[in-house]
Amino acid sequence: MILHHLLAITIAIVIDFIIGDPPNWPHPVKWIGSFIAFLDKLLNKGRQLRFKGVMMLGAVLILTALITVFITYLAYYLHPIVGVVMEAIIIASTIAQKGLKDAGLEVMQPLLAKDLPLARKKLSYIVGRDTKDLEESEIVRGTVETIAENTSDGITAPLFWALIGGAPLAMIYRAINTCDSMVGYRNSKYEKFGWASARLDDAANWIPSRITGFLMLFIHKPAYIEKKKAWRELFTDAKKHPSPNSGWGEAAVAILLGVQLGGLNYYKGIASNRARMGEPFEALKADHIQKTIAIMERTILYFLFFLWIGGAVIDLTISWF
Repeated sequence: MILHHLLAITIAIVIDFIIGDPPNWPHPVKWIGSFIAFLDKLLNKGRQLRFKGVMMLGAVLILTALITVFITYLAYYLHPIVGVVMEAIIIASTIAQKGLKDAGLEVMQPLLAKDLPLARKKLSYIVGRDTKDLEESEIVRGTVETIAENTSDGITAPLFWALIGGAPLAMIYRAINTCDSMVGYRNSKYEKFGWASARLDDAANWIPSRITGFLMLFIHKPAYIEKKKAWRELFTDAKKHPSPNSGWGEAAVAILLGVQLGGLNYYKGIASNRARMGEPFEALKADHIQKTIAIMERTILYFLFFLWIGGAVIDLTISWF
């Protein structure tokens, strides 16, 4: 089965690289999001909100697991090739390499044309912060941070879980991540109801985010500092981020590019001062978006290579026992 998962993962990466997520196509994550929204409206009121949030999360994950396991099992029952192809299609729907690249380029292109209003508008589609008054460097920072963070959340994490549990576990991970993105906020509405979703998302991303940050630094040469110092800065800076996981990709990219990420953001007019990561050897500019995309793409290729090695080790271990 590990070999089947690896073949499906490889095909999924190719599918996503070529097709991505066409906006008008049916998409399981959209269906999951609609179910979460329904349960949010139904349960997020009254008392025992933390318990109700656990119920919501459990219902989403159980339904996602049952449907995905049934489809995958049926496909493999028909034929192993059918199973691998179906797994690949499902896994491809859980990753977003092309989507991240396209979103980044859609911000970069108006920046190169000096069209800041359009660049701010495009950035607002992919970040939660206020964008209407941002200058070029801050637009670039928001884009670079988003691509760096989501290299793990949107690509390597679902692939990591796909190696362990195939398409069902990849889709379960995506359901956890979608729950967190919809209800995992620290505000009066979701602090209790979204608690379980946020905590489970932190747990699901803990290993993949660190592997991703390590791999970024392992396969790339930092622009301005020696590798030994870069490793020290990665461990120091990653821990500054308010998220236990997001800092690893952001810190690695900041170190590799020789720029500084983090700083003052506004969310619906409310200031949030994030710790700085990396040293500002260069001022942030539009071409740093393209460089971040290149780091993401190369990291994914090497991540796939190491998945194959890891899969071979798992297979050998299982055969010995």
